[in-house]
Amino acid sequence: MCGIVAANASVDSIDFLISGLKQLEYRGYDSAGLAVLGEREPQRFRALGRVAELEALTQAQKAQGALGIAHTRWATHGVPAERNAHPHVSGKLALVHNGIIENYAQLKTQLQALGYVFTSDTDTETVAHLIQHQLKSSSDLLMAVQVALTQVKGAYALAIIHQDFPDQLIVAREGSPLMLGIADNGIYAASDASALISVTRRLVYLENGDIVRIQQNKLEIYDAQGKTVERPETLSQLSASAVELGPYQHFMQKEMFEQPQALGNTLEMLSGMAQLDPGLFGAQAADMFVQVDSVLIIACGTSSYAGMTAKYWIEDLVGIPCSVEIASEYRYRKTVANPNQLVVVISQSGETADTLAALQEAKALGHKFTLAICNVPESAIVRETALRFITRAGPEIGVASTKAFTTQLATLFVLTLVLAKQHGRLCADSEQQYLQELLHLPLAVEKVLALEPEIRNWSGHFADKQHALFLGRGYHYPIALEGALKLKEISYIHAEAYPAGELKHGPLALVDANMPVVIVAPNDSLLDKLKANMQEVSARGGVLYVFADADTAIDSSEGIEVLKMPEHYGLLSPVLHVVALQLLAYHVALVKGTDVDKPRNLAKSVTVE
Repeated sequence: MCGIVAANASVDSIDFLISGLKQLEYRGYDSAGLAVLGEREPQRFRALGRVAELEALTQAQKAQGALGIAHTRWATHGVPAERNAHPHVSGKLALVHNGIIENYAQLKTQLQALGYVFTSDTDTETVAHLIQHQLKSSSDLLMAVQVALTQVKGAYALAIIHQDFPDQLIVAREGSPLMLGIADNGIYAASDASALISVTRRLVYLENGDIVRIQQNKLEIYDAQGKTVERPETLSQLSASAVELGPYQHFMQKEMFEQPQALGNTLEMLSGMAQLDPGLFGAQAADMFVQVDSVLIIACGTSSYAGMTAKYWIEDLVGIPCSVEIASEYRYRKTVANPNQLVVVISQSGETADTLAALQEAKALGHKFTLAICNVPESAIVRETALRFITRAGPEIGVASTKAFTTQLATLFVLTLVLAKQHGRLCADSEQQYLQELLHLPLAVEKVLALEPEIRNWSGHFADKQHALFLGRGYHYPIALEGALKLKEISYIHAEAYPAGELKHGPLALVDANMPVVIVAPNDSLLDKLKANMQEVSARGGVLYVFADADTAIDSSEGIEVLKMPEHYGLLSPVLHVVALQLLAYHVALVKGTDVDKPRNLAKSVTVE
């Protein structure tokens, strides 16, 4: 969601602050702002809309400053408006904040009684006034922040400057990601590594509860108990080119076409293996997997659909129960713990607030067998699980997930095979066959991407439609769900997905000539049933758009548009079909002229409830 960048440097930091915000635009936002120290009080610049408008404002007013903070805001408390944009100020203090202050209403009432005047509708402004109030009884900015934060409940990443402390930048983290960048000309901070790589690759990841005093070449890190601590420095493997658009029109387009490489990178370790090794998931995996009698997958959004697909694979090949829980539901309901259950949490960013909280709830219930599938090795979720598998998709900038999803699917299939082998359910011949199919997967996806011109031809048929229906059966039902999600996310067409067998139980009432029906039709054991469902749609005047395997004997005719997939891919067919659905959503969005990479109201990394 919101993005933070900050600097305490020996050079002017305005260019860094602006460029850092531009790197964070993919996270979703409605306003942007920055503050640097002035002669008497912080100079604040805020703009509703894009970072480019803030950049023009700072250039027009010739803003300068070596010590500064900046922010992109995604509205939670208060409508998108300049008065609600960060930074927020209190006296000589300026502050930016990611997260949610849960007890802000109580704090606001207390502060108003003390005479503080609020100029925004945000929860963040309470923290600014609270720290400023503590400074009345403390001459140390860091101590004032420490005391103030003991009164705050919720999640936050904070960056704070004060006119009376011109050499200090204070940052703090609880629940929302924040990291430091160590450079020769100063120390920087950001909520995402992509904002820092223009100045340094030397990163320090903060832990929950950390509060840091940053001077140009000096760090003081205090943990939640107020003790001085050291956090390890890591060298980021992220390259500047990885977060640049290059020759593509949108990041989503770039990331769709990066999927063969992303899958190849994720599965690279398999190429040198004669057989599957549980060690792919961690040193303790072999011991844990033989004890596992069921699997619980916890995730949100697109990642939950990857989990739903894996449920079919696991119950089919491993022969043990698998359940999938939406993280925001799991964390707030009573569940029955099973100490022999493998808890798998899936998150592209590794910072998804609901998924992280659900993991912590599972651990509190006594679950010790925990596994993270994530694209960010330094993330909070990865640090909290016993086992982990890092997908090597590379940075995903587009809000609508593509390559993160397909690499999650590939990883879950590897997990399925390893569990099946550990439970004596995978013979040597099948193991070799599946390994070869996995290694061939990048090439198979390339063939699907080559269908782009044909899929583009369909996009105009959807442009004037308000609704769409997606149907799939078996392990392609979650793929239909993901296809519908992609279409609604970036084209704003209302799309729903159903198991095709559910048509007669309600959705068929919606079908008419103005309701395009997208069918995922692989050549599997349910194909004949699916053909019957297609007849039900045709009989009601519905128009079908069918992604079919070459040997399904489904051909185009009046009311039926058929696109033949390059090859049938068995249990891994969902990976190929979802790529085709991604392309469909993308080209429909292009025809409609929506903001593909930054769809309205959405954010890339959902770090609040």
